[in-house]
Amino acid sequence: MLSVFRRFIHSKFGALFAILFLGVIAAAFILGDVTSGKFGSGSMLGGGTAAKAKGYSLSDAELQDRVQRVFENARRSNPGLQIGDFLAQGGAAQVYDQLVAALTLKAFADRQDVHISKRLVDAQIAQIPAFQDAAGNFSQDAFRALLTRERLTEQALRDDISREILQRHLLAPVGLGVRLTDSQVLPYASLLLEARQGTVAAIPTIAFLDEKNPTDAQLADYYKKNSARFTIPEQRRIRYAVIDAERFAQAAQPTDGEIAGYYTQNRSAYAAKQSRSVEQLVLPTEAAAKAVAAQVKAGKTLAAAAQGAGLAASTLADQSREGLTASAGKAATDAAWMAKQGDLVGPIRAPLGWLLLRVTAVKETPARPLATVREEIVTTLRAQKEKQLLTDFTGKIEDAIADGGTFEEVVKDNGLKLETSPPVLSTGKQVKDAAFTAGPDLQPLIAPVFQMGADDDAQLIPITPDKRYALAAPGDIIAAAPPPLAEVKQLVLAQYKLNAGNLKAKAMAEQIQAKVAKGAKLADAIAQAGVRLPAPQTLGGRRADIMRGQQRPPAEVAILFSMAANTVKTLPIGQDRGYFVVQLNRIERGDAKGQPELLNQVRTQLGDVVGQEYGQQFERAIEKELGVTRNANALTKVQQALSATNSGQ
Repeated sequence: MLSVFRRFIHSKFGALFAILFLGVIAAAFILGDVTSGKFGSGSMLGGGTAAKAKGYSLSDAELQDRVQRVFENARRSNPGLQIGDFLAQGGAAQVYDQLVAALTLKAFADRQDVHISKRLVDAQIAQIPAFQDAAGNFSQDAFRALLTRERLTEQALRDDISREILQRHLLAPVGLGVRLTDSQVLPYASLLLEARQGTVAAIPTIAFLDEKNPTDAQLADYYKKNSARFTIPEQRRIRYAVIDAERFAQAAQPTDGEIAGYYTQNRSAYAAKQSRSVEQLVLPTEAAAKAVAAQVKAGKTLAAAAQGAGLAASTLADQSREGLTASAGKAATDAAWMAKQGDLVGPIRAPLGWLLLRVTAVKETPARPLATVREEIVTTLRAQKEKQLLTDFTGKIEDAIADGGTFEEVVKDNGLKLETSPPVLSTGKQVKDAAFTAGPDLQPLIAPVFQMGADDDAQLIPITPDKRYALAAPGDIIAAAPPPLAEVKQLVLAQYKLNAGNLKAKAMAEQIQAKVAKGAKLADAIAQAGVRLPAPQTLGGRRADIMRGQQRPPAEVAILFSMAANTVKTLPIGQDRGYFVVQLNRIERGDAKGQPELLNQVRTQLGDVVGQEYGQQFERAIEKELGVTRNANALTKVQQALSATNSGQ
């Protein structure tokens, strides 16, 4: 319900900048695989300085790289997002502000002798899901593999995490304890209860389409001026050679000696075992334990006697001697192992009180000779040897690449099969074959290869960790560019007519708006348009209802809540589909005075916003105190470079 305030306060890119200090990690850990970044081989800008703060500096290249990364992240959730829209809505400026804030806080922390320890950063890294294995434990292999895939150094990652922790520790306390009064909260809470009603008329482009085709010159001129709308994103062929653990199946077959050795080293796992199931009850005093024990000896079950004392007995099934020792202690375990099935043991002194145990079952597991577990051991040893052989082989591959070997040389020298994909987009799709789908070997390679530069060394990329890898590198790189007009002439022609019709729809919408503003009824103005148009509709509702949760209301409804009473506005439908004429007819003011629950909910959410504002003001004050300098031209240069690169120029 209260997300309306967040949308009013932040731009559409606000959520991305909240995680900016994790840099590319935001993409990898929150959004999944990273899409293509055209700056994989470095920035176009030189070594200029975008900002300085007491010994620290932000380079133009770093600023450009960070803005590019955030743009790519935004485009993952909105593939149609263009760099021009991103920049026009302040995307680059907000990234710049965040990076300068990080620089400022680092300088301030140094002055105050505040430092982030390596152990704290280690703990943060260990908590990142992308670095964890299936059991939820930190995986060094996953850590290294993802850093390689993201073309990120460990130190760069640590620096980003340190800055994020520092920002949280310095700014979060500034906003603590914010408590807004009822008079401050009431207007915002009442806005949620406000209802509005209006009349909306659609002026569709389709009503103004011209059947006459433009001349070739007109079409070519339109295509040239609007080439960005038809630009095909960068495409790449991916060269790769798969390395599968199955390659080492024969070499990984264990010998009889290895099997016997493994059996001997793990003899305890195959020896005869005894396990016991017990009921356990812990009591606070020895007297209470003796009283319950007496009831059990008189015929009651331990569970019933425990219930009579207001307690509950726990059950431990199939416990080994070591396992029971860990939970009940050595003394209780020794006594339980001397008891027979059905015996009651105790009371025995335990760390949390006095312990009673009743042995409910005794299970004997006979020893397993080598002959019965041979296949089990073979499977284990084969997997271990395959993994080691695969590790050694991939290490050899990486060393060969590091020593200057070319992709083709390394593939040939190691008996690998070179494969080359057709040209694919960063999404894994193909321009000329809509039915194309990247296979299971190719799909994991797309994101990292699109991060690579044309001259970068080949990389070893996991397909299935510890099982299947691929040595991969970019092949042909087809820069983003509009295709020849002849190839898309029919599409351009349709778009040309839509654009022309949309301009006529806009003119008609403005004429209708002017008439309604002078007192005409919207329905009458539509009827007098001279073109057959859809009848107006009555729309509206309560703000809280139409903007509930994360749902976005239709633009023609949302605009009602930003209009003055009895006014009329035009609104583009989008994608050259026409215009809306929107007239606000009625406003019903809300009053949240009698709704304390709503007031408290709004108070909490606005308190968070005010707390963030306090943090921003605090950072600005530090920036002024330290004399942080900003290069006014840096942001402009970065925006120009990004516009050129992302449009395929």
